[in-house]
Amino acid sequence: MRHDQACDLLERLVSRVDTVIVGKKKEIELAVVAMLYGGHILLEDVPGVGKTMLVRTLAACLGGTFGRIQFTSDLMPSDVTGVTVYHNHNGQFQFRPGPILANIVLADEINRAAPRTQSALLEAMEERKVTVDGVTHPLPKPFLILATQNPLEYEGTYRLPEAQLDRFLMRITLGYPQPDHEVEMLGRFQESRPIEELKPVMLLEEMSLMQRQVRTVFVDEVIKKYMVEVAQVSRRHPKTILGISPRGTLAWMGASQAMAYIKGRMYVIPDDVKAVAEAVLSHRIVPKTESRISGIYGGDVITELLNQTQVPIFSRAKGLSS
Repeated sequence: MRHDQACDLLERLVSRVDTVIVGKKKEIELAVVAMLYGGHILLEDVPGVGKTMLVRTLAACLGGTFGRIQFTSDLMPSDVTGVTVYHNHNGQFQFRPGPILANIVLADEINRAAPRTQSALLEAMEERKVTVDGVTHPLPKPFLILATQNPLEYEGTYRLPEAQLDRFLMRITLGYPQPDHEVEMLGRFQESRPIEELKPVMLLEEMSLMQRQVRTVFVDEVIKKYMVEVAQVSRRHPKTILGISPRGTLAWMGASQAMAYIKGRMYVIPDDVKAVAEAVLSHRIVPKTESRISGIYGGDVITELLNQTQVPIFSRAKGLSS
């Protein structure tokens, strides 16, 4: 597939999702960027702003198999991964796959499940496989988890462990729509449900091909040094307990490659790096208690780091220079 053909398909995908999720084109684009890199997405916001609808819309536009897990306090790991069942009639065990064995998985209200169930997701998210009763089952390709969660202040929520948060490529917040966008949404949903009319925009095989092409997008050495410098400063920042991990730096580079790809380039520029920085890095920063009390969170630290670190200068004629 030529790059221009891929960009046309991706533009159609963003536009199609925008017919359902009104006024959130930037957030939709970030979600598509994450999917292009093959990374998992965490949608965090208050109830009712369209988190679950966004996941369902993306799944409808991509086709493939879809699994949904409604996380509750009594959810067991086997409810996620599947279970081995013994059949009396033939004396054999048979694996009954759980909803995690699908191309696109909606993990709805993920922070309402207990830590034991959360741990069942770690192997799937990192290694793209699940182990049940000592037998390993590979997950289909492509495989994406799109999780939603409510803020921790809400009743019945658990804090996700840092190790699990670090496995999400991006954390995206939708926020409330602008008044004119909300009026437009009411008009679209007055007599029909647009999501029920959606048809796949692209095949999963096409998405897999794009994911492979994204890995070939050129990243200059100066860009890599810039990202590492920001990560190093975050690890010794006076307002943080935990800074950006090496996995976070890899995720930042991959998301930057995907952003360049969706913009029609096969090379990364500083604007790509900055465009994805907050979504990729803010949930990997753990501020100190006194910082949180003062209202300083991961996104604020990332903004500060980007403002303080010298950005590489891009020249079309000479490439990048520090």
